[in-house]
Amino acid sequence: MTPRMQKNHIDLATLMAALFLMVMSVGIVYSASSTYALERWGESGKLLGSHAAKVIAGFLAMFVAMQIDYHQLKKVSKPLLVVVVVLLLATRALGGEVNGAARWLRFGGFGLQPSEFARLALVTHIATLLSLRGDGVRDFKTGYIPLMIWIVGVTVLVLVQPAFSTGSMLFLVSMIMLYLGGVKLSHLGLTLSGLIPALLLYMVSAEYRMQRVMDFVRSLVGENTVTKINHQVYQGLIGFANGGLFGLGPGNSRQRELYLPESYGDFVYAVVGEEYGLIGAVVVLTLFLVILLRGLKIANHARDDFGRYLALGITSSIALYAIVNAGVTLGVLPTTGLPMPFISYGGSSMIVSSLMIGVLLNISAQTDLHPRQTAGLDGTVPLQVQRTPAVGKVY
Repeated sequence: MTPRMQKNHIDLATLMAALFLMVMSVGIVYSASSTYALERWGESGKLLGSHAAKVIAGFLAMFVAMQIDYHQLKKVSKPLLVVVVVLLLATRALGGEVNGAARWLRFGGFGLQPSEFARLALVTHIATLLSLRGDGVRDFKTGYIPLMIWIVGVTVLVLVQPAFSTGSMLFLVSMIMLYLGGVKLSHLGLTLSGLIPALLLYMVSAEYRMQRVMDFVRSLVGENTVTKINHQVYQGLIGFANGGLFGLGPGNSRQRELYLPESYGDFVYAVVGEEYGLIGAVVVLTLFLVILLRGLKIANHARDDFGRYLALGITSSIALYAIVNAGVTLGVLPTTGLPMPFISYGGSSMIVSSLMIGVLLNISAQTDLHPRQTAGLDGTVPLQVQRTPAVGKVY
């Protein structure tokens, strides 16, 4: 008898990679933040409890997203993005400042960073529009322009906070999705050619942005000008040098002793390198590589265009954030304010990254990657289950 197919298994490799990063982050953030917390609050574990709560919230968010059919997101992608746009506008008008940028909405003792939620909302709506329009995205007026209105609108709202790095990543991930979605290269080239002068104007509009670029250029030619920005990179590199191959051991970081600013946030990867050595740093990047490769595999096996584009957007977003954060910490990219997904301290980043993985796992459960076998009407379990061909390939 023909077997009755149920919902398939989720991709365990993706799940285990994300869970390992989240669990690992608890010890890393505690070690990286203990001296700072002791100095500010007189309690070394002050940020440990907060981060652990965020990790638990991330677990719950991932579990909930795994249970919801990803096709439901297609129906609500536009309302969700509109809500994010409203939150971004409210953040600009009412948000609390952190390091000179209005990026947070405060509700009592809780804070929300709408630019992080814009990642998931924009990726979801782009996937929706690409799947609905099909080959129509190649038409400049009716296909490309409507997509760019949403992309540019959200990106600009993030940039004016100001949050240059987050806005840039939103735009980059969007361009990747458009390219893979079949948009004409001439249309993308036209957009990028117009972006260069706009980017230059934006860079020179703030002294600190120009300082970051100049510090990076000077570091490439061997100049060691002392500024707040390259001091942070310099201290991060010292952390990696201290760690060597095997690291100093968990809890033995020296750079956390107020030498390295943001040691538990944007530069937490330096603490990984110091305490766990080159081996630990490579393990972390390998886990992100697993998410990247499995995400591409899930996209290849997705049963519809929406699932494929959504998986691609989620995968590229998480992978690029990790690559850029590691590159900044190692001094091979200009300094940005991007967190490392699942590792850095921060609730909004943790929740959004967890939701993304949950959605990706739900997509995987509706592919033929891991079919679930069930008994037929005669009570026998078939030895083989017919696999449904993939909808399309992306590599």
